[in-house]
Amino acid sequence: MAEPIISLRDIRKSYKMGDVISQVLQGVSFDIYPGEYVCIMGPSGCGKSTLLNVLGCLDQPTSGDYFLGGENVATLNDDDLSAARNRNLGFIFQSYNLIQQLTVVENISVPMYYGGADDHHMREVAIRLAQQVGLGHRLYHKPNELSGGQQQRVAIARALSNSPLMILADEATGNLDSKSGQEILALFDELNEQGKTLVFVTHDERMVERCSRIIRLRDGVVERDEPGAKAKQKLAQMAVA
Repeated sequence: MAEPIISLRDIRKSYKMGDVISQVLQGVSFDIYPGEYVCIMGPSGCGKSTLLNVLGCLDQPTSGDYFLGGENVATLNDDDLSAARNRNLGFIFQSYNLIQQLTVVENISVPMYYGGADDHHMREVAIRLAQQVGLGHRLYHKPNELSGGQQQRVAIARALSNSPLMILADEATGNLDSKSGQEILALFDELNEQGKTLVFVTHDERMVERCSRIIRLRDGVVERDEPGAKAKQKLAQMAVA
C-alpha cells in the first residue's frame, strides 16, 4: 500500500484569550493517501477552519504530530514551514486570493517564483496550466477583467504550478453562481481522475456525492470517517465484477 501523503497524530490546537483557553482541536488523527478526494465537513464552530490552517502549514498545532511527505512539519520554524508549504501544497480559496495587479500568467507563476524557478520555466508552465483550465484566451487579463468562475480557474492553475503533493480547497465554490460552481466542481473531478490528491473543506452536503471519503468533525474531534459516493460506487462495481 502507498505511503500516506499526510499523517495527523493526536493533533490538538488551543487558543488563549486572556485567562480563558479555548480548545478547538481535541485530538484529531487520520491519514490521507495519494489520489484520494477527501471532504472535511461539519457544522460551524466544529474546527474545520483551524484544521485547514494546520493542514496548510499556515498554523502549528499546540501538540501532536503532522507528517507531510514524511516530514514532521509540526516541529518546524516559520521559515521552514513556509518552504514546506510552498513545496508540498496548493491552495484554492473561496475568495480566490489573486494579486490584482498581476495578469493570469503572472498570478499562476507566483508559487514558482517563490520556489526559485527561472522566468522561462515559469512562463511555459503558467501558459500550459492556463490552457488546461480553459483560460488560454485570457493569459494577459487581470483579475478585475475576469468573471468569478474564471478567477477561480486561475487559482486552481496556481495551486497546480509547483506540482504539489496535495491540493487544499476552502469552500472553493462559495462565491460562485450555480453554473460556475458546477463547472469548477467538474474541473476538480477531472483533476482527481488524473491522480491529483484533493482535500476539500466545506459545509456543502452536495460534496458527499463527489468525494471518495468524508471526514466529519464535531466539537474538535473526528466524529466519522466514511466512504463517499465515489468510493461506494467503485466498491459496488468491484463486487459485480
